[in-house]
Amino acid sequence: DYRGERFASWPVPLAGCNDVLVLTQPDKIAKIHEAYLLAGADIISTDSFNATSVSLVDYGLQEHAYEINRAAALVARSVADEFTRRNPTKPRLVAGSMGPTNRTASISADVNDPASRAVTFDGLAEAYATQARGLVDGGADILLIETVFDTLNAKAAVFAIEQVCEEKGIEIPVMISGTLADASGRTLSGGLDPSALHKP
Repeated sequence: DYRGERFASWPVPLAGCNDVLVLTQPDKIAKIHEAYLLAGADIISTDSFNATSVSLVDYGLQEHAYEINRAAALVARSVADEFTRRNPTKPRLVAGSMGPTNRTASISADVNDPASRAVTFDGLAEAYATQARGLVDGGADILLIETVFDTLNAKAAVFAIEQVCEEKGIEIPVMISGTLADASGRTLSGGLDPSALHKP
């Protein structure tokens, strides 16, 4: 089901790679988007949460990052536009989902070497830029940097989006959602939730 015809003989198991479904099962992803819109959603997010080259390397699909993100946005865009056509007074928007990746730029990947990192800021920025280009080219209205557990990863994503906007001569709204580890208002990597600064 994940492989479809295109990746039928792919050398790496693809089960669990939900992002590739926009290439192999786009109709099923469209049905999910449709269900959210039928339930009243104004914004739907693309099936691209893990579609950076950093995360896709686990499936050997890193070279397909741009294509997957563009396809994810196109599928969502098509469904959103159909619902807007049916009711022009309620426009539906597409948020390009940009997940945190499965690497952290702030925490050591080796307990014996505090300076060790599984990914660099520049590597993350490059991966996020490819993702943002695909999402924008596919028609995303918004870019959603979501489930942030490491603020340095989020900074790389924002930096990448700014680069893409500059190269394309566009502006695009950006939304960021974070994951806080406990009541202290800190992320998993120890970054402070900015809203915590305003708490008594």
